[in-house]
Amino acid sequence: MHPKLIEIGGFFIPTYGVMVALAFLAGLWSTVTLARRANLPTQKIQDLVIYCAIAGLAGAKLMMFAFDWQYYLRNPADMISLSTLRAAGVYQGGFILAALFSIYYMRKNGLPVLKTMDAFAPGIALGHGIGRLGCFAAGCCYGDLCTRPWAVTFDNPEVKEFSNVPMGIPLHPTQIYETLGDMAIFAVLFKLHDPNKRPGGLFGLYLVLYSILRFGVEFVRHHDQPPLFPSIPLVHTQWISLGTLALGAWLLTKKAGPEGPA
Repeated sequence: MHPKLIEIGGFFIPTYGVMVALAFLAGLWSTVTLARRANLPTQKIQDLVIYCAIAGLAGAKLMMFAFDWQYYLRNPADMISLSTLRAAGVYQGGFILAALFSIYYMRKNGLPVLKTMDAFAPGIALGHGIGRLGCFAAGCCYGDLCTRPWAVTFDNPEVKEFSNVPMGIPLHPTQIYETLGDMAIFAVLFKLHDPNKRPGGLFGLYLVLYSILRFGVEFVRHHDQPPLFPSIPLVHTQWISLGTLALGAWLLTKKAGPEGPA
């Protein structure tokens, strides 16, 4: 893979960073487009996208620290190391913190919460899908051993600067699995977005579809952490997926009610 997009002397532009920037711009485009369709204030939505990006990056890192708390407790300096800064973190941690901040921001600024979340849903899937291509280039979030024809093998030694992916071993391209799944989810949600329908349903559908995707991908993804409960072979992120799946199902089935700023 190619973790360095451009390298001149000792200077280089990381592919992961470029893909994250493209993910942000694509998500911004989608969200603003749908916000205009829903007659939401564009400037407030643009500001919220920026704040969500910041909260998402912070939340992803925080959950990464939480999952490996024993390691970071023994090696606190690694929390601010270059490799940690380059790491993608845990997407679900970023999503949760960004969602909590979004609710606070929407209430404070008089935005209809569920209607705004519907406008965000397709852009979240689109940005996440593009971001996973950055993970693929950097070698992070890699899969377990794979014997399928579509297995990928990392052989670029520079990848070791960005992740601990094993070299020369065929692995499941879990990053590509998520990219393809996220792009399909984006296409469905963008097509279905209708501000005249019951608010919250589209965001609920996103939660259901992505939770199913993530739950399945985790079975073939490499994990350093053992299952949360030894008797049940599910990792932390799969339990989170079950929680977001339940929340999404509730949003899909809840009865329509008045949708004001709160």
